[in-house]
Amino acid sequence: MKNAGSTVPIDVDALRIGMFIHLDVGWMSHPFPLSSFRIATAQQIGIIRSLGIKQLRWSPEQSALHDAEEQRLEASDGPASPASPPGPATPASPTIAAAAPAAPPGSAALPAGGDPSGEPAARRERRAAALAYRASLAVCERQFAEATRECRQLTEMVSAQPQLAHERAQSLTGALVAKMLEPGDICIRLLTEAAGDRASAHAVNVTLISLLMGRSFWLGEADLRDLGVGALLHDIGKLDLPARVRHREEHFSASEAKFYEEHVTHGVARAKKMGLSPGATLVIAQHHEYADSTGFPLRLGSERMPPASSIVALVNRYDNLCNPQLPAKALTPHEALSLLFAQGKNKFDTAILGAFIKMMGVYPPGSVVQLTDDRFAMVVGVNSSRPLKPRVAVADTRVPIDEVLILDLEKAPNLGIRRSLRPQALPADIQEYLSPRARVSYFFETHAEAEHT
Repeated sequence: MKNAGSTVPIDVDALRIGMFIHLDVGWMSHPFPLSSFRIATAQQIGIIRSLGIKQLRWSPEQSALHDAEEQRLEASDGPASPASPPGPATPASPTIAAAAPAAPPGSAALPAGGDPSGEPAARRERRAAALAYRASLAVCERQFAEATRECRQLTEMVSAQPQLAHERAQSLTGALVAKMLEPGDICIRLLTEAAGDRASAHAVNVTLISLLMGRSFWLGEADLRDLGVGALLHDIGKLDLPARVRHREEHFSASEAKFYEEHVTHGVARAKKMGLSPGATLVIAQHHEYADSTGFPLRLGSERMPPASSIVALVNRYDNLCNPQLPAKALTPHEALSLLFAQGKNKFDTAILGAFIKMMGVYPPGSVVQLTDDRFAMVVGVNSSRPLKPRVAVADTRVPIDEVLILDLEKAPNLGIRRSLRPQALPADIQEYLSPRARVSYFFETHAEAEHT
């Protein structure tokens, strides 16, 4: 027998229901929630074959083939013959099977009788849960990295190949929308590290959160695509500005501030050259307008702004508060949300601000908190439909960081959050343990993915 982590190459023509396969292509290149999953239907096999892939990898020990079929495949220790008839698969839920992440090393089920090493069951379960959590998080981080890389590349071709840049922006947005439109809840995840340059990370952050907002307002697919492309390219006009004025600073003179504000006009001009839709272009034109008519460049009020523009204006402001040009001025996600509510509730559409707070939770991912039992923790995930009960990583310096306790407060009815804290207010050892992020970045996982963490 091969060990649990081994994989074997196989031709796509030889795929069978029940095989646990690995698609070694970018997540935007296929429609499945994850790149590693167990095949549950013949339709999934057809989709894989349509991708143009000739060969991929499969994991025999993670597969659920009929015994005779599995023995024949393992005896060959290689690709199965395309002519071999498929064996019946072990019954499985199509949704769960399609999204089940690869079991992390060391998390295989123990034989009856417990761990012969005598390791306490509680620690074993905690370690397995932490490994599963990190495996799921790694998927989100790879997807975020790919999205930021694609954003950077399409931005670089805007000047020389505007039409191609438009197509790339539509492709990236379409991939995100397709995954978000899967049925069920969405979990917003805090990433452990931000990939790519600041501009690309900001664009992807704004796009992801804006699309999730659009989803919460039940926008149709076409409107979501316009919203996503506009959010992704909202700062495209900054390409026409000198680097020194691409980010507004307090010391700007009146002329420098005016120069900065012209990036909106430049962005609209570039949007037209790229051939963006009117909806996406309007998002770029209005992403600095406010409901109380104090924005720029036209000082529009909420009555003249469509929902997509209002959403991006709010999310753009939130991300700039969390991830400013000067990291020392960064607010925690909870502080940023509180500021938007206290000082900006007149600047943003009331319904959209309320929906944003509801979706992100009072304590958005990245917030450092103290629980009602006095333990310190970091919010690492929020279910968009149950935001008052986030998922937290609990600080306990006696526990190795790779076994950190991930606690779902929804499943702990007697435990809640007492207050939010600035990272600097934490005891030194707790601050080092939790390692609050210098840059706050988010991604999402669907209901099926979240079920496995």
